[in-house]
Amino acid sequence: MNTSTSHSSKAGRRRGRSESQIPPIRQTSYRSLTNPFVPQTVFSDDQVQAIHATALRILQELGIKVLLPQALAVYKAAGAIVDPDTQMVRIGAELVTAALATAPRAIPCMAGDRSRDVRFELGRLNFLAGCGSPNVSDLDQGRRAGTLADFENAIRIIQGFDVLHLQGPYIEPQDIDPRFRHYAMTRAQLTLSDKLPNVYARGTQQVEDSFEMIRLARGLSESEFLATPCCWGVINTNSPRQLDIPMAQGIIDFARHGQPTVITPFCLAGAMAPVTVAGALALQHAEALAGITLAQLTRQGAPVLYGSFASNVDLRSGSPTFGTPEHIKATLGSGQLARLIGLPWRSGAGCAAASPDVQAAHETQFGLWASVLAGSSLCIHAAGWVEGGLTFSFEKLITDLEALQTLAELCQTSPGDTDAIGYDAIADVAPGGHFFSTQHTMERYRTAFYEPLVADLSNFGNWTESGALRTIDRARSVWKRRLDEFTAPESARAQAESLDAFIARRTAEGGAAPVS
Repeated sequence: MNTSTSHSSKAGRRRGRSESQIPPIRQTSYRSLTNPFVPQTVFSDDQVQAIHATALRILQELGIKVLLPQALAVYKAAGAIVDPDTQMVRIGAELVTAALATAPRAIPCMAGDRSRDVRFELGRLNFLAGCGSPNVSDLDQGRRAGTLADFENAIRIIQGFDVLHLQGPYIEPQDIDPRFRHYAMTRAQLTLSDKLPNVYARGTQQVEDSFEMIRLARGLSESEFLATPCCWGVINTNSPRQLDIPMAQGIIDFARHGQPTVITPFCLAGAMAPVTVAGALALQHAEALAGITLAQLTRQGAPVLYGSFASNVDLRSGSPTFGTPEHIKATLGSGQLARLIGLPWRSGAGCAAASPDVQAAHETQFGLWASVLAGSSLCIHAAGWVEGGLTFSFEKLITDLEALQTLAELCQTSPGDTDAIGYDAIADVAPGGHFFSTQHTMERYRTAFYEPLVADLSNFGNWTESGALRTIDRARSVWKRRLDEFTAPESARAQAESLDAFIARRTAEGGAAPVS
């Protein structure tokens, strides 16, 4: 671009502008995203129907092993064939079909700030940072066991980014006794954030403790809590074809209390599932349908999300992989299956890279694009995940947020009216000129383009003079600045006293050990 070319006389007359004429600073709106893309497919309609039919056959002829006696009783009472000796449950297609008919198609969830309410529904798009990591890393301290302070810092940073729509169990605090960990993690979410909180399914007592804390924080009666989804939890099956005690109990506990569960098999093709994408999805579908059926048998209309986190393994090492062609295809296929049964669903991004490098960015961004193009209602592990979930990286959290905000921008409406098309602006500039100072540009220059969070758009000379900082160095500055500037929402801070009284009482009573 030749910026020394003379402007047209019209443009030159518009250079002098008063403060009142300066356009406003660009405002973003990422709290509620509608996916603008037509869902993409990897299988034909007939093939999707065949995968669904195979999943039903798996449940009816092969069955699923269920380790919780209470869950076996629920299945048996509904007419499933239960072998108490082997703990195998064979579920007929009619039971599954009836369960799918009562599962809600949309799940509106109440956050602490009602402007942050979350809605799980086909066509809506929600993102969540990486969850469940026992370790944490940053440039200052390196890789280390995660602590409660690390978990709290993750909540503080994520609270300030609207493109991450709910809170989750990002880091497992290794410095907190498992009997009391759920108190600390729930308290942190409720006192540092006004987003939708997460509850782990690790036994009825832990779940009910966490529910009571949320009820206290939200000022809900028991009946109001039962009628109001205001938290969420993940249920993972033990692929292949097993539902363990805490997960089965979690489905029952959440369903009884009217709180949504994301029922998610973790089917890695070549390891816990057939080596083909279609085979892995058939197994995933069967396991997810078994969990959805248990939820609906417990309470008709219980809110559930169909869960997908299918990828493949490296057959040389056995390590899980993400962002691979197989991961992308499995995500697209999962979207097809979710639309077939009509339920909101979750996908997973993630990455297997050991550090927040180019490989990590590549893997996560392909996973994100797969989720968006597949029509996922909730994409988990969308930011900060490395090592296949073993570590949560603060620098990668920030670099991934750049990708998420870019995707969120694509969900915004792009104006296409006469003024936006800009014939007058084009006519205003002589051939070989430029548009820097035209009225059309000056009216929009502060709002026209996305402003990067961490990307450096300067040329090599300016970048060098500014210290030649790498992206990861700039990411460190961003998250540290966010922590320095953090103030918890007043409505969240106000909950501390009542929560602390509850925690003190339950701690004195011995807490609640997780169920295995």
